[in-house]
Amino acid sequence: MTLPLLGAAIQRRDLDTLRDWIFEPARAIEIQDFVMPDVIAGDPTDLIASYKVALEGHRGQRGIHGPFFGLDLSNPDTEIRAVIQRRLLKGLEIAEALGGSHMVVHSPFTYWHLLNRDNYPAIADQMLNAMADCLAPVLQRAGEIGCTLMLENIDDTDPSARVRVVQAIDDPQLRVSIDTGHAALAHGRYGAPPVVDYITQAGALLGHVHLQDADGYADRHWHPGEGTIPWAAVFAALACSAATPRLILEVRDRLERLPETVKALETQGLAR
Repeated sequence: MTLPLLGAAIQRRDLDTLRDWIFEPARAIEIQDFVMPDVIAGDPTDLIASYKVALEGHRGQRGIHGPFFGLDLSNPDTEIRAVIQRRLLKGLEIAEALGGSHMVVHSPFTYWHLLNRDNYPAIADQMLNAMADCLAPVLQRAGEIGCTLMLENIDDTDPSARVRVVQAIDDPQLRVSIDTGHAALAHGRYGAPPVVDYITQAGALLGHVHLQDADGYADRHWHPGEGTIPWAAVFAALACSAATPRLILEVRDRLERLPETVKALETQGLAR
């Protein structure tokens, strides 16, 4: 497939800096101001209003990164899951207000789960059941507003774990997300498969990709080309995918350099 224009994960201040680069070709954006607990639990009215004004004329796809700090989708405690549901539903409320059609949520899987899946064989089903229960009202609401939840790898060392969850829950509003830097970390530190295998495992269920570079040691969120991820192989795998995921550059700093970063990828014939 022809890869879509690269989008960007931004906060409010970044939108002003990157306005022309985002607006003119209608790049996708992912709004990330609402991940912090004090913001998602507070009154975001003023911030939403500021975004609505700033986004006038934007024709690209939009989404938000949903809240995640301390929110384990597989938490076995039903009372705690109720709090998680409220936070995620608040995220969808914000997404709807901003015209967002995707919301990123975090996977609960860790290296411990991979190492102990035979030692504690019941855990896989317990986690799946808890996640399905936690997400049920969230997915229902997501369907009502046309928003897709993207389940992102964080500490995942088994690329197929999230795929199995998405297949089992079997809801059109739930898809797999891949963070390239997280996958590179898991590969470098825990011996997980390389990034391209995460893409292959996701198959047609891949809905979203965070593009960030790393060194296989930590979660760097560097610009592509600054770390060790083999970008030619990554973009080739994406081009061969049966899915058409949103491609979002998620870098930690120097966002004003994103046009330069994308130009370098264009020069290599990798992206646009």
